[in-house]
Amino acid sequence: MLKKILSVSGKPGLYKLISTSKNLNIVESLLDGKRVPVYLTEKVVALSDVSIYTTEEDVPLREVFQKIKEKENGEKTALGSKSSNGEVFRYFGEVLPNYDTEKVYASDIKKILSWYNILINSKIDFEKVEEANAEGPAGNEPENNEK
Repeated sequence: MLKKILSVSGKPGLYKLISTSKNLNIVESLLDGKRVPVYLTEKVVALSDVSIYTTEEDVPLREVFQKIKEKENGEKTALGSKSSNGEVFRYFGEVLPNYDTEKVYASDIKKILSWYNILINSKIDFEKVEEANAEGPAGNEPENNEK
């Protein structure tokens, strides 16, 4: 499900991909349900493409969300953008103890916690693993390589 959940640079919150065309995508805000156009010139990232630096290998954001959900028993987290840096670092250390403390900033953690709360409020199933052959974030069907 995270392949169709997008972060749009310069716009608050998260967006669900509704439709695509040659020059723009139509997305729906998970905060207020409003549909807006997103043009090709805007920076858009699918949450399925985001991972967190650790001291070993990068961890997909989906796995981090799952760990937060386990810690919070499926509820929203009380921490967010207004929390102190010390609080979010301590919390994230409990969720992902081996995160790279030099590459992961407090602002990154606050954004992750904010995204998690938005997904929980919107009842988005981020635990479901997308298949590699599923539709991509732009809504394009995968190529059929059979001959």
